[in-house]
Amino acid sequence: MMNKIILASQSPRRKQLLEWAEVPFDVIVKETDEHFPPGLSSDDVAIYIARNKALAVQKDTGNEPVILAADTIVVLGDNIIGKPVHREDAVSILLALSGEKHKVVTGVVIRKGDTEIAFADITEVEFHDLSVEEIEFYVDKYKPYDKAGAYAIQEWIGVVGIKSIHGDFYNVMGLPVSRVVRALASL
Repeated sequence: MMNKIILASQSPRRKQLLEWAEVPFDVIVKETDEHFPPGLSSDDVAIYIARNKALAVQKDTGNEPVILAADTIVVLGDNIIGKPVHREDAVSILLALSGEKHKVVTGVVIRKGDTEIAFADITEVEFHDLSVEEIEFYVDKYKPYDKAGAYAIQEWIGVVGIKSIHGDFYNVMGLPVSRVVRALASL
């Protein structure tokens, strides 16, 4: 059985995935700036933001607990797509993703004292062509404003709109949980 860790995230999806994996945890979250320096690769952006989350919590909790932080971004071509700011933004993002392949990158940082495990997990997702009506229905019903790329794979749009997925499904939900569990065990 694993020792209790600190999850530096308020994502209900990350909480659910750790519960499914039977990893005991407490949630401690500190507000952190999600801006990043220019010139980072998309993998490094996700790790950079996750590291800032982990360090902010570690500053308050000390070096004893194991801290898990993650950040998920969506990448279409060379563009990093964050969380939509309003309805029109969400519709616009989903129109851009319609019929296209994109990458979902989750940066994971696990810290205990000065020891750090950091990695990015990448999943490629391809949407079917989605109509404006389908997109508007999804945005109006599910309000995906807290989700990078303006969608959740486990909701209606993922069930009916995704053509293919290559990589870890749970990574798209927000945490490559099997890889995380192995990394935690290695500590």
